[in-house]
Amino acid sequence: MTPRRGLVVLFAADVLSAVGSRVSMVAIPWLVLVTTGSAARMGLVAAVEMVPYIVASIMGGPVIDRLGARLSSIIANVVSAAAVAAIAATTELGFAALLVLVTVAGALRGVADRSKELLVRPMAEAAEVALIRVTSLHEAFARGATLLGAPLAGLLIYWTDAAFVLWIDAATFVVCGLLVAAFVHPPDTPIEARRDKYFRSLAVGFAFVRRDALLATMLITTFTMNVFASASTAVFIPLWVAEELGSPAGLGLTLGAFSAGALLGSIGFAVLAAKVPRYLTFAVGAVIGGSPRLLVLGLSDHLVLVMAVTFLSGIGIAAINPVFGAVLYEHVPKNLQARVIGLVAATSFAGLPLGALLAGELVSGFGLVPALIGCGVACLLVSVYPLVRRGPGRTLDEPTPTPLEAA
Repeated sequence: MTPRRGLVVLFAADVLSAVGSRVSMVAIPWLVLVTTGSAARMGLVAAVEMVPYIVASIMGGPVIDRLGARLSSIIANVVSAAAVAAIAATTELGFAALLVLVTVAGALRGVADRSKELLVRPMAEAAEVALIRVTSLHEAFARGATLLGAPLAGLLIYWTDAAFVLWIDAATFVVCGLLVAAFVHPPDTPIEARRDKYFRSLAVGFAFVRRDALLATMLITTFTMNVFASASTAVFIPLWVAEELGSPAGLGLTLGAFSAGALLGSIGFAVLAAKVPRYLTFAVGAVIGGSPRLLVLGLSDHLVLVMAVTFLSGIGIAAINPVFGAVLYEHVPKNLQARVIGLVAATSFAGLPLGALLAGELVSGFGLVPALIGCGVACLLVSVYPLVRRGPGRTLDEPTPTPLEAA
């Protein structure tokens, strides 16, 4: 198989895995609800699925280094399939056993996702495809998988039941592992031997991120975007719709406007990725994608205006992940990528549960409108930081030298 076809198969496996993950994030809490009747347990199992994912993304780096990204991806996907199948097959074992299985499945999913990310760079280089093009296409596919996964899970649960949907989810992980095993063969590239002990190895990755001004700036920005995106989706928009409109239709329209903008922006950026200044696009995208959709909720009660601003924010935020992804592949030494990319991904994802918790506390303490305006201003202050601090990202926007210039 040619390197380009291998890269396409890797993308297909990643999209399939993403759809399966979105399906399980709906099916497992629903299974808890129908078997226990407890909304509190439903929320707990959703959190238990996410926390091990974040922890494993950090802690799995040294293990991925030793096993290799390809083998780690295959093993993690196959064992993930076994864990999800066990959840589907043992619904009568009790809630404690379910929590253990969900913890295992979440952790393995974190390792599987980080492993597939580490395969992107060698496969793209072998296929002679620009990394910024690959990361922008990956973001477009990921947005599509997000849009497809949750509605698909709802329909499948409606047609069958949650346990059967989890069997389907387990099958997607098996297929993903088989695709990587059969068709994804990155070229052998010698990497400096890693003899550090486990925690020393982790510390080296932490130190690299802490010292690197470019990565630190971009990580602060993406973490902030995730905090306020989660706050908006989980708390602010539903409350605004309930108070201002009193109709759940407004919730679907507003969330749909953001998703449509993000998908359109991802497709557009995939086309223009190689032609636009990367760091400037990242910085402007952060400004557009964050605070405007919070401030418009706090300052307006018109659904059409809110939808329009939310749609534009979706377009803006679509450029953040592709640029950051390309920087991680190009900027981080290969022998550190497993640890650094895992740390960056986990830190970014950690903003999601924090955002929902923060929004709930702010609304309880100050009311909806003050919380919206306060968060909008805070998000604006953080999102303009990359624009103010252009120095670390200046090299990203400089034209690539020709071979003669480089010589």
